[in-house]
Amino acid sequence: MIKLKTVSVDKLTFKKRLSMIEQYIIKDFLFKWVGRPAEGIDDYLPLEYTESVFAKLEAKQVTALLINGEEHFRYTTITEDDQFVIGVLDSNKEIKHRIISQGEVLIGNHL
Repeated sequence: MIKLKTVSVDKLTFKKRLSMIEQYIIKDFLFKWVGRPAEGIDDYLPLEYTESVFAKLEAKQVTALLINGEEHFRYTTITEDDQFVIGVLDSNKEIKHRIISQGEVLIGNHL
């Protein structure tokens, strides 16, 4: 299991809007990152685009997708520096942000 880097939100500059191409890139990243599920990312992890506070693809419902065994996936986005970031809800119900490197995307299936 890969330990994802936690960063404080003040160190990140999120985009206010995501183009359709950026949304597709994020979904493609997630598809690879969760191990290329046979049912596709839209059925495996239904997402919706929102621009509340910053632009992101949010899980449509509380998801059973666990990160590192104890954190619930909430959303993903990219920063102004084109870093993939996921927001997870930890066991204390606090949102944590994790940067995913390109190497971690290539490895995939490490939840």
